[in-house]
Amino acid sequence: MIGLRLERAPDSVVCLGAHPDDIEVGALGFLANLARTAPDTSFIFAIATGDDERIEEATESARALLGDRVSLLFGNLTDGMLPYDHAAEVKSFIRGAADPGTADIVLAPRRIDRHQDHRLVAEMAHQVFRKSLILEYEIVKLEGDLGQPSLYHPLSKSEAAAKADHLAKHFPGQHDKIWYDRETFMGLMRIRGIECLAPDGYAEAFHAGRISLS
Repeated sequence: MIGLRLERAPDSVVCLGAHPDDIEVGALGFLANLARTAPDTSFIFAIATGDDERIEEATESARALLGDRVSLLFGNLTDGMLPYDHAAEVKSFIRGAADPGTADIVLAPRRIDRHQDHRLVAEMAHQVFRKSLILEYEIVKLEGDLGQPSLYHPLSKSEAAAKADHLAKHFPGQHDKIWYDRETFMGLMRIRGIECLAPDGYAEAFHAGRISLS
């Protein structure tokens, strides 16, 4: 399978999450590889919801992943209520996260995600960052809304394992969720690795609506 490469390393990557673990669940492997191969890239994490405990988890996770190259912003809005109580605030929060003209890549949830918080953040990302390459990451959940991705990022087996280990270590507040375990994350990466013929059999997947092919 022929792969596509970025024409240059991005200067700025903006990562949007509705909840404190969303970004790492959807794109930790991609971010870790980008940080390793593009030492001058800066990162912004903008997370709309989260209480003090979850914000602390997200901060420690982002620092462990990206060190001082990441800036973190938290909206302190109410989990589960974004479309109903905070729609205007979410748009303002995302608009204030970064200059839309300088964000090369934006990571966001999927616009067809069945979790209403994820979906609103995704919709606002496309409204605000109209000139950026937006990659929509996927999050497994009870609603069973995983679809057919359009873009894959192969991972080595050790990279996939490191992602699962990171999630287990840095987000203990999620361990009571029935879907939040190592087998789930490794299984999804294995399925996506099969679909893209990844050399080690593991991958993360994204949905991308607009890609310029040079």
